[in-house]
Amino acid sequence: MNDGGPEESGGAVGLPSRRRQPTPMSQWDPTARLSYWAFHANRRPAYMRFAYLQLGSDAAAEDAVDATFDSIMNEWLRMLHMDRLDAYAWTVLKQRIVDRQRRRDPRRGQPEPMDISAFEAALKEAHDDQYEVLTDTIRFYSAVSRLAERQRDTVMLRYGLQCTPGEAADVMGVDEATVRSQLGQAHRRLARLLDAAAES
Repeated sequence: MNDGGPEESGGAVGLPSRRRQPTPMSQWDPTARLSYWAFHANRRPAYMRFAYLQLGSDAAAEDAVDATFDSIMNEWLRMLHMDRLDAYAWTVLKQRIVDRQRRRDPRRGQPEPMDISAFEAALKEAHDDQYEVLTDTIRFYSAVSRLAERQRDTVMLRYGLQCTPGEAADVMGVDEATVRSQLGQAHRRLARLLDAAAES
């Protein structure tokens, strides 16, 4: 039996396996139940906020996050033996968000526009001219949407959700150094894209 290996569970950051029936929570030992609900309480708020940025409505975000935790619950006993449990859970969340986007429009392959009110508020602090704020908001959104997926995730967590680099790392299941590196790359890429947009 391959317990939690790539073929069975998709690896540490793969998608949940549907090959075997999950063990009902009523049959879990108390420690496993407590650890699941602790994880649920700790991660759900950030997952909801991230899903809302991607999906644009509370109902869609809640649907995606509920489906995420349903999948995590089904895999929890095996996840407890994974080296990167948070990274696996993050992958599940991202897939459930994509599922909801495709359900809304099956032809759509890219994420829908995110709620950029947090970015817009930050820009308003830097400008008095409302037209300049609008122009910069459009440019910034366009630039963020062109970042690599991991860079876009870190930017959204850091600036859209106001997470510290350490908090973003915890949510994504990576090292803080990785988040800082991705943010640095994102900043350089955004600077180039915004400069190009301003010159056009």
